[in-house]
Amino acid sequence: MAQANSEPRAPLSRELLLRAAVAIADADGLEAVTMRRVGEAVGAEAMSLYHHVANKGDLLDGLVDLVMAEIDERVERAAVPGDTWKQAMRRRILSAREVMLRHPWAPRLFETRPTMSLAVVRYHDRLVGLMRAGGFSYDLAHHALHALGSRALGFSQELFDPAASASPASERMLRELADQVPHLTGMMAEIAHDDPAGTIGWCDDQAEFEFALDLLLDGLDRRR
Repeated sequence: MAQANSEPRAPLSRELLLRAAVAIADADGLEAVTMRRVGEAVGAEAMSLYHHVANKGDLLDGLVDLVMAEIDERVERAAVPGDTWKQAMRRRILSAREVMLRHPWAPRLFETRPTMSLAVVRYHDRLVGLMRAGGFSYDLAHHALHALGSRALGFSQELFDPAASASPASERMLRELADQVPHLTGMMAEIAHDDPAGTIGWCDDQAEFEFALDLLLDGLDRRR
């Protein structure tokens, strides 16, 4: 009589479902995360998942919380006692970016959730705390959060759709309009973002991200 060699599955839980969803998104993108696909990953019928997540929206909200927990853990490990406000802020934001680079689908998830997660609110509260400890008024801290925007969480919102802007059709259009937009054409011919491991979007690579972040932090420090 043949013996089953499969290990017993872990009991269903919200965390198990969320981690399965993260693995699916990491492998195949956010669009691949469905209740059926998550059910298949954990070896359960899709209907049984609703005992742990109310619906797909609840599942996606849970993914935000899971990513934020990963960010908080990475930030805590990277913290250096005695940092100035600017060093601590920079370290915190670049730690968040490390997590976003591991989950390149996460920025779009954060941008599309209808309500802000409490974990995201607490993260920004800590940023304000850093600035207050560094001598910022609440007014300047408020301006700083607006200036940082999505960079506070480690990614840059793109002006254009990265996929569309980098398409062959878009590149062909620029070549055809070279005499009308010579400066843009010249810039596009010269710049190159060739570090896939450090890129989230078309121009959101590590060098561009750190350039903009340092520019903002230096300016805020002078205002302080």
